Amino acid sequence: MTNISFFTKYPTQGATSRYRSFAFAAELAENNYNVEIESFMPINYLADLFAKRPKKKLKILFSYLLRSIAVLRSSDLLIIERELFPYLPYGIEKWFLKGKKYILDYDDNVWEDYRGKRFLEFKYDYLVKNAAGVIVGNHFLKESVQNLNSNVLYIPTVVNLERYRIPSVQKSERFSLVWIGSSVTYRYIKAFAPIFQKASKQIDFDLVIIASKQLESEKIDGVSMIFHDWSSETETLLLQQCHVGIMPLSDDPFSQGKSGFKLIQYQASGLPMIASPVGENNHIIEQGKNGYLAASESEWIMAIETLASDIEQYAYMSAQSQERSYPFSFQYSFPIYQKFIDKTFTKTYQ
Repeated sequence: MTNISFFTKYPTQGATSRYRSFAFAAELAENNYNVEIESFMPINYLADLFAKRPKKKLKILFSYLLRSIAVLRSSDLLIIERELFPYLPYGIEKWFLKGKKYILDYDDNVWEDYRGKRFLEFKYDYLVKNAAGVIVGNHFLKESVQNLNSNVLYIPTVVNLERYRIPSVQKSERFSLVWIGSSVTYRYIKAFAPIFQKASKQIDFDLVIIASKQLESEKIDGVSMIFHDWSSETETLLLQQCHVGIMPLSDDPFSQGKSGFKLIQYQASGLPMIASPVGENNHIIEQGKNGYLAASESEWIMAIETLASDIEQYAYMSAQSQERSYPFSFQYSFPIYQKFIDKTFTKTYQ
C-alpha cells in the first residue's frame, strides 16, 4: 500500500484545499492508498480573515510547530499545497524535505506573494526545480512552471458534478447576476462598480453576492444587491437559483495566473457566464457559446442585456455551459490525477 502525506494550507474551509487536496485525498483513500492530511492554518483562521478580525499570532506560531512535527513524522511521499512553511525561506524547507519525494500543487500565481521580498522571491522556483512533479490549476502556471520542471500536470480546480445536479430548482423571479467569492476578493466587484451602476439604469437585475453578509456595508450605491453567507451546504442551490455567473478581474500578474474556479462552478450549475478576458477565463469561456468575455464597459452591459432579454440565447448558453462542464469535473480529473501520482512516485524510486 502506498503511503502519501498531504500538506495543505487550509482545512476544509479553504476552497482550494477542499476542492483539490481533500477531495483527491479522500478518493485515493477509497482506492487503497494510505493517506494522511495535515493542514497548516488553524480551523478558524479563514473566518477571522474574512471578518477582518486581528490575526492570532500565537496560534499561527503554534501552527509552525505542529507542521514541523508532522513533516518529520510523515511518509517519504508528500503532496504539498504551495509550500510547507509560509514566509520562511527555501533553506528551511529544503532541510525538512531531505530524503523525501514531493509533488507540489498550485492553483494561483502565488509567486506574486513574494515578489520583491528578500530571501523569499525565488523560493517557489527552488521548490519546483527539486520537486518530483508539479500539479497546476491554470495554463499560465503550466507555461511558467514547465521552464523549471518537466513533469507538470494541468488539472483545474474541479467540482463533483453530482453536487450540481439538483432537479427542478426554481430560478429567482428577478433576473440575477451572481458572484461567489470571499471578503478578500470582493475588491473585484467594487472595482467594477461603475459598470454595474450604469447597467442598473438600463436593465432590471439583482447582483447576488455569495461570500459574507457583512459585505452589505460595502454595497454599491444604485445597484440592487443581495448578500449571502457562503456555506458548502447552500452554495450550489444559491448558484442555481440565479441566472448568470460573473467573474470580473483586473488585468495584472496575479489575476493572469488566477484559477477560474468561479467559472467552473457556474458552468456546472448550467449558468451562462460573463467574465473579463484575463488568464484562465479565456480557456473556460468560448465566446458566444457558454458565455461572454467582456473587455469594456459597453461589452459588459451588452452581455447582461442580451442574456436578460433574449430567452433563446439564454437557453442555448445555459445548455452549452452544462455540456462543457465534464472536463472540469472531479469525475473526469481523478483518473488523470491518480495516474500522475503513481507514475511520478514510482518513477522517482526506479
